[in-house]
Amino acid sequence: MNKNKPTARQGGAGKYILIAVSVLFVLVMLIFPLGAVIGNSLKNGLAYYVSAISTKYVASAMRVTLIATVIAVLVNTFFGLMAAWLLTKFRFRGQGVLATAIDIPFSISPVIAGLAYIMTFGRSGWATPAVEWLNDLFGTDISLVFSVPGVVLATIFVTFPFVSRELIPVLNANGRDEEEAAALMGAGGWRIFRKITLPQIKWALLYGVILCTARALGEFGAVYAVSKTRGKTFTLPLEIDALYMSGTADSITAAFAVSSLLVVMAVILLVLRAVVEHIAGKNGKKEAQ
Repeated sequence: MNKNKPTARQGGAGKYILIAVSVLFVLVMLIFPLGAVIGNSLKNGLAYYVSAISTKYVASAMRVTLIATVIAVLVNTFFGLMAAWLLTKFRFRGQGVLATAIDIPFSISPVIAGLAYIMTFGRSGWATPAVEWLNDLFGTDISLVFSVPGVVLATIFVTFPFVSRELIPVLNANGRDEEEAAALMGAGGWRIFRKITLPQIKWALLYGVILCTARALGEFGAVYAVSKTRGKTFTLPLEIDALYMSGTADSITAAFAVSSLLVVMAVILLVLRAVVEHIAGKNGKKEAQ
């Protein structure tokens, strides 16, 4: 008998130790801090909590956050789907470069992204003459930095990879056989996408949209660089920072109150993600059978 062979009791003990360590880590690093946010947000009572999240600054920050998030999700869903389709269904020169470029937002600091937009579209940026020419042509006064459009651009930048990176593995795993067969039978590109490709990727697409939404709601660094005016271009994370940095006891409590809004949004997105994973897993088992 091999004395070094682990027994079932030893394996069970190791399993429970790993479970205990994992649960302890999650409690200390995630659950307790989030609970502290909720607890501190209600420290001055429910009435103060309601008044703290009902100010004009919070309302403006919520509006800007939702605008940036919705536009970023729509843009990144469209272009992320196109990028994933292009990288998995076609072969072309520079394909590896494009695949690498998609991951740039993962590899650089969001603050650098914001500064890059300032250097591009700011007062001395190389694209400023083109923006001014378009404003003169259409009689507009659009600014792409220190404005809501700048916040939207920064949010799009940092959230771009999420949809495409969820779709690419699924499209690669499914291959091209069914689509090529449909094309040989005379089906058009849109019909092939709608009848064959979309049903295969719908759960991965929805999962990517949820991740993109979560990232957009909580973005701070890139938005901080291109935002300027509280009550006009601040998002919820920036409003929380402004309240906390005020330093007074009431403003710090208000910062926790506004933070609780993001916590609630995060929990909702987490539940949606779990539901999507569950449904996708059930459908995958049915198809396997």
